[in-house]
Amino acid sequence: MLRSRSGVLSLVPLVFAFVAILPWGGRLQAQATAPYLRDRGPGVPMSMLGSYVEKGHVLVYPFFEWYADRNLEYKPRELGYGTSGDDYRGRFRASEGIFYVGYGITHDLAVEMEAAVITAELRPSLSDTSVLKPVRVHEAGLGDVEGQIRWRPQRETDSRPEIWTFFETVLPLQRTRHIIGTQDWEFSAGFGITKGFRWGTMTFRASAEYTDRQVDAGEYAVEYMRRLSPSWQIIGAIEGTQLDEVSVITEAQWYFSRYARLRINNAWGVTPNATDIAPEVGIMFSF
Repeated sequence: MLRSRSGVLSLVPLVFAFVAILPWGGRLQAQATAPYLRDRGPGVPMSMLGSYVEKGHVLVYPFFEWYADRNLEYKPRELGYGTSGDDYRGRFRASEGIFYVGYGITHDLAVEMEAAVITAELRPSLSDTSVLKPVRVHEAGLGDVEGQIRWRPQRETDSRPEIWTFFETVLPLQRTRHIIGTQDWEFSAGFGITKGFRWGTMTFRASAEYTDRQVDAGEYAVEYMRRLSPSWQIIGAIEGTQLDEVSVITEAQWYFSRYARLRINNAWGVTPNATDIAPEVGIMFSF
């Protein structure tokens, strides 16, 4: 066994030398050291802000998120206690534990999945005069369960940006709930454009979604990312759905280990239909 293992190990330098002289191997090595990649590296961009995965690598991210909204829009008939289709605004609170996994299949193709457990409460508006209006609507259980395929058809160069696309599916696992989980199939597809500069990396992304048996504009965002040092990275974003649900997101990431980083994130709603505040904290592991 020892002789066999030694023989295999002796071939390693030859394998690396062979890979280095291949045309694609040289391009990958050049791209990995390109100045426009200083903030992020050569991996495929994932849905988690500032997260990229390379071929054969795994991201594991358990995190906690809390939501507070003083004016969540709802309809009594959508909550199952009335027939009114009028819009009201109630007080919403929720706490959610989420488990996320991402994997790089190739240098330009990756997949990810996430599942959540959530506890939520909605206190209806005082102006809601529905006869059967409850004091509160409280639900707990399985939250959103979703998956994405992410593909990068064009890598960044000195003269052109990186282009990437994604397709997402959310499973309808909470058909009888009203304020947690997903009640019907949801699909979305979109694209992103990323370009690195000396002063940071900019990303624009947009999508369309299919839900409630209709196609509509989905989520869009403009993001800025800057690697301050080997240990610290900051991100700022303006993210929205339609024009009346826009949030400002700030995030700091601390790389306290080669394989782990602390992520601290907060979303601030700047329009009436956006969640007022949604802080997030977790540790992302990279293998």
